[in-house]
Amino acid sequence: MFVRLHFGVVQTQRPSWTTMEYTQIGGTRVSRIGLGTWAIGGFEWGAVQERESIDTCRAIFEHGINCIDTAFIYGDGHAERVVGKAMAEHGRREDFYIATKGGLLRHKGNVVTDGRPASIQQEIEDSLRRLQVEYIDLYQLHWPDPQTLIAQTANAMREAFESGKVRALGVSNCSAQQMEEFRAVAPLHANQPPINLFERAAEQTTVPYCRQHGIAVLAWSALCRSLLTGKIQPNQSFPQNDIRSADPKFQPPRLAQYVAAVEALDQYAKEHYGKRVLHLALRWLLDQPGVSVALWGAKRPEQLATVAEIFGWKLTADDRKAIDQIVQEKIKDPVGPEYLRPGLRERAAV
Repeated sequence: MFVRLHFGVVQTQRPSWTTMEYTQIGGTRVSRIGLGTWAIGGFEWGAVQERESIDTCRAIFEHGINCIDTAFIYGDGHAERVVGKAMAEHGRREDFYIATKGGLLRHKGNVVTDGRPASIQQEIEDSLRRLQVEYIDLYQLHWPDPQTLIAQTANAMREAFESGKVRALGVSNCSAQQMEEFRAVAPLHANQPPINLFERAAEQTTVPYCRQHGIAVLAWSALCRSLLTGKIQPNQSFPQNDIRSADPKFQPPRLAQYVAAVEALDQYAKEHYGKRVLHLALRWLLDQPGVSVALWGAKRPEQLATVAEIFGWKLTADDRKAIDQIVQEKIKDPVGPEYLRPGLRERAAV
């Protein structure tokens, strides 16, 4: 079994317009806010403009961000190509910390898992090509494949790590037991579970396991598919090609409950800190023990404009109790992100 060095959180002074916090993943300095590119993929979040997407990836440095998280399944490679173009325009590959993911494919319109070693090895090569890079900073198994032993997947990823094509290894949506199986054959530097104010199952065993073994935690859906931006209305509907049209949180009667919680949290943030619910949600997440990075999805540069509002303050224990009480009082029928679980591939077809 491999043992990794523990990562630490450090705070570094930036120019006066922002103070970014940083952590370490596999010995590399990484911003605690990372740009998530699911929306940039263009398949599940409505129309996106490629020029705006490239500009968003390049705008991260204005806010002290160096981390971009992407994946093949985000637009079947489109998001990775956008990130690659942004890096090429920027001109300095080493300024970016690029995390990407494999192990999910699209078959007959459905997303299915595929952790077979040959598939993972090909996906790594394809990601390198789309990103236009010689190495990937962090390569992650996007979702465990029930039809493939995780040790087999880990072994294929370890080979890429040892060859230098990948500089750190991670998983996503993996349990403590699955991480244990992975670590039996390969180093494990990071796990990426869903964590936000409304979805906290990972706090039970996943995050404690990561803390115990020095594994960084990158939280996806930090703003709960935009619910915690404060912009969603209680009667809002979404087009069929928007992932939220299938999300139980965004359907009545649950949506009204979640929006009521957001409104109460927004009021709390204004009264106690002069902030908004978006800032409160991200500060809460970054203050959670064991959480290394919060992934902030954006597809336009202006959506990153308030990053600075997250830093320079901390929530107290009383704040956290009050936040928990608001969520419990307002949301009577909570639900997690289980609807996003991918299907199984057809063995003979994929």
